Amino acid sequence: MILIADSGSTKTEWRVTDKGKSLLCIHTAGINPYFQNTEDIEREIENKLLPGIKDIPVDAVYFYGAGCNVPEKNCLITDAISSFLPVPVEVNSDLLGAARSLCGQAPGIACILGTGSNSCFYDGKNIVKNISPLGFILGDEGSGAVLGKLLVGDCLKNQLPKHLKDRFIEQYQLTPAGILDHVYKQPFPNRYLATLSKFLIENISEPSMYKLVYDSFRSFFIRNVMQYDNYTALPISFIGSIAFYYQDILREAAKSLSLQIKQITQTPMEGLLSYHS
Repeated sequence: MILIADSGSTKTEWRVTDKGKSLLCIHTAGINPYFQNTEDIEREIENKLLPGIKDIPVDAVYFYGAGCNVPEKNCLITDAISSFLPVPVEVNSDLLGAARSLCGQAPGIACILGTGSNSCFYDGKNIVKNISPLGFILGDEGSGAVLGKLLVGDCLKNQLPKHLKDRFIEQYQLTPAGILDHVYKQPFPNRYLATLSKFLIENISEPSMYKLVYDSFRSFFIRNVMQYDNYTALPISFIGSIAFYYQDILREAAKSLSLQIKQITQTPMEGLLSYHS
């Protein structure tokens, strides 16, 4: 039996699987070696994961996560898991997980639109090219964090219709000082901004809300997908909550640039179960 983990900035989904059949699912907080040290990761595993799998003979662990694109950082997760589970542990980026899930062993462009965003050209085995997402400050176009950032910026600079600004502030009990504190002083500002982006889909019938999302998705295609060679000839697929819940607008943005989306799924887990079977 193997343990497969799909970890984003917000949550981690763990599946115990045997020959492609899912036997158990456990959720823990997101694990990201750029924001956490080995002790933080060990604490999450010990307190939230191990109680659920203590009687299960795990033979190997495959971990796919945000921030897992540098060997030195990946070692933090490998060491944390190995301290409790003395089995082979393979740590890969969430982007490779998305590519394996969406494309299997065929070439394609795999994209992530969740709390953050990312994309790559995958040749069926490896990631051949990746346009750096640059994070929510410099990039991450179309992500929940950037949608939230744009929404907050429009609100504080009076670019929203008054009724929307008032509704937004009242619904989330916001103050300018509170927003700035969360973004500039508190940990995980990307997660905070992504939670605010939910206001967009709740009010997507408002032209200003639709335009903000649509323009950000177009920016994602132009600044990421269209940087890959032969992008018009390759299948383009998406994983992530933002892609899934805003898929109608995402397809419209793609269509406006003469791009065709092959598939959109909320999480990569089912595809990874198939890949590792």
